[in-house]
Amino acid sequence: MSLPLIAIVGRPNVGKSMLFNRLVGKRLSIVEDTPGVTRDRIYASSEWAGRNFNLVDTGGIEPHTDNEMLLFMRAQADIAIGTADVIVLVCDVQVGVTAADKDVADMLLRSRKPVVLAVNKCDRPGAPPSELYEFYNLGLGDPIPVSAVQGTGTGDLLDECIRYLPHAEEEGERQLINVAVIGKPNAGKSSLINRILGEERVIVSDIPGTTRDAIDSIVESSHGVFNFIDTAGLRKQSRVDERIEYFSVLRTRMAVERADVCVIMIDALEGVTEQDTKVAGLAHDAGKPSIIAINKWDAIEKDSGSVSRFEKQARKMLAYMDYAPVICISALTGLRLDKLFGLIKSGYEEAGKRVTTGQLNQVLSEAITRMQPPTKKGKQLKIYYMTQTGVYPPHFVAFCNDAELFHYSYRRYLENRIREAYGFVGTPVRMTIKQRGDQ
Repeated sequence: MSLPLIAIVGRPNVGKSMLFNRLVGKRLSIVEDTPGVTRDRIYASSEWAGRNFNLVDTGGIEPHTDNEMLLFMRAQADIAIGTADVIVLVCDVQVGVTAADKDVADMLLRSRKPVVLAVNKCDRPGAPPSELYEFYNLGLGDPIPVSAVQGTGTGDLLDECIRYLPHAEEEGERQLINVAVIGKPNAGKSSLINRILGEERVIVSDIPGTTRDAIDSIVESSHGVFNFIDTAGLRKQSRVDERIEYFSVLRTRMAVERADVCVIMIDALEGVTEQDTKVAGLAHDAGKPSIIAINKWDAIEKDSGSVSRFEKQARKMLAYMDYAPVICISALTGLRLDKLFGLIKSGYEEAGKRVTTGQLNQVLSEAITRMQPPTKKGKQLKIYYMTQTGVYPPHFVAFCNDAELFHYSYRRYLENRIREAYGFVGTPVRMTIKQRGDQ
């Protein structure tokens, strides 16, 4: 991406995520008092003093640990540091300088990147607390007192950051397709992102629920430029008994809403489950083009009829998404990932397709000739004309004499005739019925 990047780092529980949310102006990172809640890199765009830039929130850095998850978090923070233009080290004024703070500061100095020191939790109004001066011992220059809770000091912090930002060259507009990767926990969503990017972009673990935030990753392929959004796996609602899990489910819904296309990950070892149908329903209800990706294809025993059987089961369980293509992939080996990119691009283009009113009404006339509209109590449905009113997803409005006569089955029949004529493969379509006199 052309925008410069500011990385927010520090040891766990110093208020990095709350500061990130304050600087972005949205609650994107999960904020809890539990250390280690943010475990992946979270990106967002922001602006200050006429400069546009990206911010990245990271999991807390524990320089010396044998804990597997903390080591993962350390690795994620290292990647953020390596790609950042400016690094903000966040410390806690209430705790003071710790040995971990010193180790992190030494690591940042070795990176030779510009580092801005933010001392958080300076919540009392007035002069900076005397404890602030202790942080000069980190060797990072003047500490900037901030309060993520109140927002004080954040302007001074951003003023200092933008001093070091490079002036990015202006680039032509590129079409960016946002892709939400959704599914049950442990279906291989993070493994897919990592395989596409060729790096440990998100934490991959056998522990279900490892990914709790929605993570953005930009990738360019021969099919275009894509922003892949990895999301927390959706659990059954009865299992969502923690606030963190609640926000993870909420964020998955938000990721679907801002996506242009959804990739629904199915675990081939389990097949399509009831929970998968609920996950897929989020994309369908939001009107998003979707691809059903049956993952872990490398791990099952196959014969000549395997693909057909899996697709048949997917079609049966996800009957309401008969427009969505089914593809068997392996995030581990990269099997058919190039074809997946093609389906994503195709679904996006199909969702933006427009049909002229003249063309649409020719299809309508032929459909009525082939199958007459229904009749109820001697009164027959008359459809005067149809027009397309929107895209993403394609939206059609049919004007008739009596909306109550427009049975669901005939609506579905017309939708199939439209698809037969113009495709719309991979995307749902919407149809609104209006009777004469309706506004």
